[in-house]
Formats: sequence, C-alpha cells, structure tokens
Amino acid sequence: WMVLSLAVTTPLALGHGARRLHISAAYRAKAKVSMSRFEPSSFISYEKLQSNVDIVRKRLNRPLTLSEKIVYGHLDDPHNQEIDRGRTYLRLRPDRVAMQDATAQMAMLQFISSGLPRVAVPSTIHCDHLIEAQIGGAKDLARAKEVNQEVYNFLSSAGAKYGVGFWKPGSGIIHQIILENYAYPGVMLIGTDSHTPNGGGLGGICIGVGGADAVDVMAGIPWELKCPKVIGVKLTGTLSGWTSPKDVILKVAGILTVKGGTGAIVEYHGPGVDSISCTGMATICNMGAEIGATTSVFPYNHRMRTYLEKTGRAGVDRRCG
Repeated sequence: WMVLSLAVTTPLALGHGARRLHISAAYRAKAKVSMSRFEPSSFISYEKLQSNVDIVRKRLNRPLTLSEKIVYGHLDDPHNQEIDRGRTYLRLRPDRVAMQDATAQMAMLQFISSGLPRVAVPSTIHCDHLIEAQIGGAKDLARAKEVNQEVYNFLSSAGAKYGVGFWKPGSGIIHQIILENYAYPGVMLIGTDSHTPNGGGLGGICIGVGGADAVDVMAGIPWELKCPKVIGVKLTGTLSGWTSPKDVILKVAGILTVKGGTGAIVEYHGPGVDSISCTGMATICNMGAEIGATTSVFPYNHRMRTYLEKTGRAGVDRRCG
C-alpha cells in the first residue's frame, strides 16, 4: 500500500538528507551543460541559482523547501525582493518559454511589436492544439495542415526570424515534448498550456500561463508570480497490485478538493516516491491542475536519472547525481 500524509509545510517539514538538498548539489556543478540538444550554446546556470538561494536563505534565516529553492533561485533581485507566501508578488527570471499553436499566434504578434530582434530566453512553439480529433490520426493531421496552413507558416517563419524553436504539426503533444527534451531538475519553465506542470516529474518548476506572460519573458521582462504557498505530500510504502500513479493524485484531489491547491506548489517527498516512474511522477504533477495548484514537483531520484539517460541527456544527470 502507498500511504499519503498531507500538510502545509513549515520550513522543516520535508526533513533532512540528500533527497531534499539535491538541487543544491546540482547547483554546485561547474561544468557547462546545454539546456537541450537543440540549444548547444544555451547553458544551465546552476551557479547563478545557487548564489540566489544562498542570499535568500541568509535573509530568511531558515531552511528552504525544494520548490522554494527553485523559485527563489530565479528571483530577479534576491537581495531586495519581499518574500511572504501567499501575499507578495515575486519578480522572476524563468529559464525558458513553451507555447502551443493556438496561443502562440497572439504571443508572437505581440513580441514582434516590441521591436526586439530575438527572444531573450530559449523559447519554443508546439503545433498540437489546432489538430481536431474527428476521423483518425493521419487524416486529422492532414486536415489540420490544410485548414491551418497560414497559421503554421506564420509561426514557422516568425520562429525562424526571432530564434524560437518550431515543432511542426504531428511532432507530438507540447507537455510530452517538454518532458522529453526541455525539462530538467531545477528548471523554471512557463508554458501557455495547462498541462505545463507535467515537467515537475523531472524536478522542475513548470507553470502554465497566458500568452501575455510568455511575451514578457521572451522580451526579457521579469515575470510576476504571487509567492506560492507550499503543500507537502509525504509518500510512504510502494505502488503495488492494480494501483497506478494516477491513483495518488486522485487521492490527493479527494482530500484537497478542486480548489485546495490554489496559490500553492505541491511538493511530493518521502520513500514512496521511489516506486513511481518518472513519467508516473509527471502524470501526478500534470493532474495537479485539477486541484488548482500553481504547479507540483518531485525531488530528483534514480527514476529521473534513468529517464534523463534514456532521452539522451546524461550530461544533465551527471550534474544532478
């Protein structure tokens, strides 16, 4: 059986040990690691994150939870930012942006109107939302390409001009592409899709936003987020029999209801985490939207290490191990 213990965390609620501190270990790595194989010249800046975390920890004079380390590690001004869970608004510098094709249209038009020559952070467009399920995969894809040809041409050409990656129709679903290619432990990613929190299955803070938020980040403007509360979910035991990762989030949803996670990041921890696959953890984080959570996150473990290796990102794994 898997047992859940739910609590709004205090600074010490997550306990001690390497698991809780895994992001700090990763931050200390000095070797350069690319953010993805598609962006060999954009590197993960663990050193900057570690510096911000050290500043905030000293200011608050208390330990930080995993989500706090990642969120506060991306503060625009860690020295002066007012930090009060559920009250103050944080000015953050996310690592990257992902947009689905329906919202990317207006977002790219707004970015073009800014007059900037190139996006400030790595960004991608994913053509999946405009494909309607009517007959079958192949025929629906062909129809979408015909009906939305003008949209796809605009997004492709605008992406090429302003440095935005373009995933053409048929290449996959946005949140799964993010998990397989762009999410990694410690990343802060915003996406114009409600399933963006799926990336929490790889130890990142991935948050769904509107198109205007995406434009701000692409333009190099600090992104504002109300300082999230933290809900800790301790998992003990193991998944067995007919149980699946989805049963975990369904149980959490039954406890918290559809609005119990509003304004909070849900952090899963405890020995039970190790019995869940990386994609299973992603599923749990993905469905965190059903309880109104800002996002959800799991701590780095051997399951994530295996997933990073199998998806060709062993370099990231070595920095986190």
